[in-house]
Amino acid sequence: MQISEKLQLLEDILELESGSLKPTDNLSEIEEYDSMSKLSLIVMMDEEFSKKLTGEQILKFITVQDILDFME
Repeated sequence: MQISEKLQLLEDILELESGSLKPTDNLSEIEEYDSMSKLSLIVMMDEEFSKKLTGEQILKFITVQDILDFME
């Protein structure tokens, strides 16, 4: 899966406009990155990537790139 496709998945979860996320974006500065989007992220990781994501792991994510790295 291309990085652009992964970013699109994240934009869909966060309900952001297509092309608005960059890997260097700091998650704490994204208003839409809230508890509901984190829950959606857990579900998406399981369904799309067959990866189990825990709350503890989510707390370690600082930038969008951290999430992208987890998708690998």
